[in-house]
Amino acid sequence: MAEVARGDESADAQLEKMGYKSELPRNLSMMSILGLSFAIMAVPFGISTTMYITLIDGQSVTIIWGWCFVSLISLAIAASLAEICSVFPTAGGVYYWSAMLATKEWAPIASWITGWLTLVGNWMVTTSINFSGAQLILSAISLWREDWAPNAWQTILMFWCVTLICASVNIFASKHLDFINRICIYWTGAGVIIILVTLLSMAETKRSGAYVFGHFDASQSGWPDGWAFFVGLLQAAYTLTGYGMVASMCEEVQQPHREVPKAMVLSVAAAGITGVIYLIPILFVLPDVAVLLGVKNGQPIGLLFKLITRSPGGGFGLLLLILGILFFAGIGAFTVASRCTYAFARDGAIPGSRLWRRVSRRYGIPLMGLILSTTVCSLLGLIYFGSSAAFNSFTGVATICLSTSYGLPILVSVLRGRKLVKNAPFSLGKFGMTINLLSIIWILLAIVLFCMPVAIPVTAPGMNYASVVFAGFTVVSAAWYFIRGRKEFKGPPIEGDVIEMK
Repeated sequence: MAEVARGDESADAQLEKMGYKSELPRNLSMMSILGLSFAIMAVPFGISTTMYITLIDGQSVTIIWGWCFVSLISLAIAASLAEICSVFPTAGGVYYWSAMLATKEWAPIASWITGWLTLVGNWMVTTSINFSGAQLILSAISLWREDWAPNAWQTILMFWCVTLICASVNIFASKHLDFINRICIYWTGAGVIIILVTLLSMAETKRSGAYVFGHFDASQSGWPDGWAFFVGLLQAAYTLTGYGMVASMCEEVQQPHREVPKAMVLSVAAAGITGVIYLIPILFVLPDVAVLLGVKNGQPIGLLFKLITRSPGGGFGLLLLILGILFFAGIGAFTVASRCTYAFARDGAIPGSRLWRRVSRRYGIPLMGLILSTTVCSLLGLIYFGSSAAFNSFTGVATICLSTSYGLPILVSVLRGRKLVKNAPFSLGKFGMTINLLSIIWILLAIVLFCMPVAIPVTAPGMNYASVVFAGFTVVSAAWYFIRGRKEFKGPPIEGDVIEMK
């Protein structure tokens, strides 16, 4: 199979050997996929909207060293996935890989579990990006009216507005996605530099280096210090999550066995460096933490910008740079979520699969998959009416589902001695087993961590409902499997030479 991926055949011929017909235009470059992955991670945006977590769970040490730790772990996971992707470059991504790496007997159930995890993870990441974006947009109003906080209806309506805009771009500007993804890289880079220069030049007082790199205070979390540090890793882990999602774009890239793995790893490396460059200036000018955590809208970054620039207008100007990144992230998340939905439906794993697997000839995208993704995300936002901790649930479930879906094909590969990735075009060589094992250990820890509330004692508004939402989707997946899946679902098509290798 590795020889197929490395051969001189066209990408469409390679895809056909894996059992699928090419239906999507191959008009995306490696830089476009790199930009897409970078957009979904949306480093300054992701860090900004989850900053309250690390301000509660450790402050400087958790913020900077937690970021570095998760960046290195994410790089290991991305490299592990890139190696597998280079052998099986298809829109099915981790779902397809689990089936190919498992034995023929276990392939259907392995792909079913992984597929539902990655599908829910895609939907939840998209929901959390758009939802936190809506909260951030509304927080801009408080720059002029500090006592104002949006109610549930205002938040939901803004969330639906952001969702509709990002989905619409995917439909009506689908031919320009390559350009949009590229622009994201430049916008993010320029935005980080502008924020860095502005904050450092306008701050009246600055923190010491000892504070920036060594201050730790988790007193507001209620957790023991060591555990608070790990709980605080949710900020970095949520931001550095979406790199594996871009595997769903393999069928829209020429030479996907080379370009997509490369983009996957480079995007994580770029995101890690970008995060450090963004975080260090913020820590040097960090205002009083109690003031930041006291903001009524729950988003302290706008207030931080306002306090440093000493102007609501200046704060809004910097916030606008972050909001630009939001829309790149929202657009990118819907792009990959729609492809993931399409790929899973193509093998009959979703109720109504015949509808969701359709590709629009007019727009050249899986339009019905995009519509389903948009509908599910919009409905998930209604959880906010029941609990203001809904965003914690979205981020927690997204991180748990995607991390687990990344871990399963890596685990199967390790259990089978890494036989099918031995000659991968993107090879980890003699370090492969070590990198794979480190990735699996972290994912197991992450599943536990990201079900934890940010602080204790736990109240209803502050509860982390990630495990509840995760259980809900598990019930849906299991029910559909017993209703139809176990009788009709055979998993993705398994090519003859793969079976022989098994």
